[in-house]
Amino acid sequence: MFTLMIICNKMSVFQQLLNLQTLFTIAACIFAVFALFKWFLVQPISSKKSLPPSPPKLPIIGNLHQLGLFPHRSLGALAQRYGPLMLLHLGKVPVLVVSSADAACEIVRTHDVIFANRPKLTPFVKLLNGCIDVSMAPYGEYLRKVKSLFVVQLLSNKMIHYSFRDVRVEEVALMIQKIKPFASSSSPIDLSDILFTLTNNIVFRIALGRKYSDQGEVGSKFRKQFKDFIELMATFHVGDYIPWLGWICYFSGLNARLKKTAKEVDDFLEVVIQEHENRMSNNSQVEDHKDFIDVLLWLQKENILDFPIDKATIKALLQDVFGPGTDSTHTVLEWAMTELLRHPEMMEAVQNEVRRIVGQKSDITEEDLNDMHYLKAVIKETLRFHPPVPLLVPRQSTQQVKINGYDVAAGTQVYINYWAISRDPASWDQAEEFRPERFLNSSISFQGHDVQFIPFGAGRRGCPGTDFAMRMIELALASLLREFDWSFPDQEAKGQQRLDVPESNGLTIHRKFPLHALAIPR
Repeated sequence: MFTLMIICNKMSVFQQLLNLQTLFTIAACIFAVFALFKWFLVQPISSKKSLPPSPPKLPIIGNLHQLGLFPHRSLGALAQRYGPLMLLHLGKVPVLVVSSADAACEIVRTHDVIFANRPKLTPFVKLLNGCIDVSMAPYGEYLRKVKSLFVVQLLSNKMIHYSFRDVRVEEVALMIQKIKPFASSSSPIDLSDILFTLTNNIVFRIALGRKYSDQGEVGSKFRKQFKDFIELMATFHVGDYIPWLGWICYFSGLNARLKKTAKEVDDFLEVVIQEHENRMSNNSQVEDHKDFIDVLLWLQKENILDFPIDKATIKALLQDVFGPGTDSTHTVLEWAMTELLRHPEMMEAVQNEVRRIVGQKSDITEEDLNDMHYLKAVIKETLRFHPPVPLLVPRQSTQQVKINGYDVAAGTQVYINYWAISRDPASWDQAEEFRPERFLNSSISFQGHDVQFIPFGAGRRGCPGTDFAMRMIELALASLLREFDWSFPDQEAKGQQRLDVPESNGLTIHRKFPLHALAIPR
């Protein structure tokens, strides 16, 4: 012992620190090995469940590192290795990823009730008034009532095909007039911005009673709020998956942004609703209802439903209309025009159809649109090849269930990778090619009956606004193709037209860069 003390006294400070560092390194390695052993090798003896295949996961974060910038593509690649039903662990949350039509059928049909719930994710809770809207409300009696209200009172066939038609026609005509000066001067036009403005104008007039693109500073401010709202819907909140790391979202500023944007949108809707209340104070006739707010306020006043509608519910329903729904609608138009520009022979075919059916008439009628089979095929193929929401809005199981022989625990989040399903060779011939002809003489529809083609979801959580969006898309696309010929603005772009177009990331998948095109007067 005495000799040891002498040796230690003679060691330099540096050597002591070095030894200390070595000890810490050894301890860290032992801890890491123990953690890896626990996470990868040790299985509960009592567990006899047959779980879906799962990629190896890391401590704490699980499989979060495997999502990448484009989760639909990353998960599609993983599904190639682990199968169409794949169990991931995002932090502490079990997540079932579904990547084939057969597996999706189990979720949206066979066990639809069990998977009809939604997970309460922080961005949705903060932005959508606590998830009391149609898209994110928990499954139950409340959801059935507000969805029925949506379908029967706001988006009935009568409202879509008659009450809203004039708004669609007027705004599309204004869009065409806006394009004409660019066409006359052979100047490129930002079609992405044109289509974004069109869909917003139509939806805001129908939902709120007026558009805001022509409101100067007020319009610009709301447009920014709207874009922030859409962007934040797609943000990843670490506290939802690793609760004890939730504090990171305070320091990153995400919580503050969510709170600020939610308040801005709420304040905006408060003002708009108050304007409608003032206007309706002396007029409550059904015939005078011009927009969604009028209808909802009238229903609130007359109390003709079997459940009360408060102002928070009205705001949440309006957010469903002008939120992700609007964003996905203009995205479909943007991708459809992109693919037609990349495939001039398809552009010519659909233009010939539109011009032949409409003839010399001044307006495109609903009957005309019904006869445009190739136009509809182009839109369907766009929804297959460029799904606006490639990972459908997540579901959550309410009880343990067996899917294709695998045990799925209660509380498991479920992501249907529609992007992978829509490019599955088992369901689609030449799946990696843009081929509208596949939908000609085909009974496949996007109403949720054909599980290989569910861009708007299916089952009890299918989107109630599908018909509303499609009427807007069909009229806008037919009008653009009837009035103008289109090309890329320069030879370089023409040479690039058959190359892949980069995508943005987010809840809705846009082009990464705006679509610039040259409109040529007919």
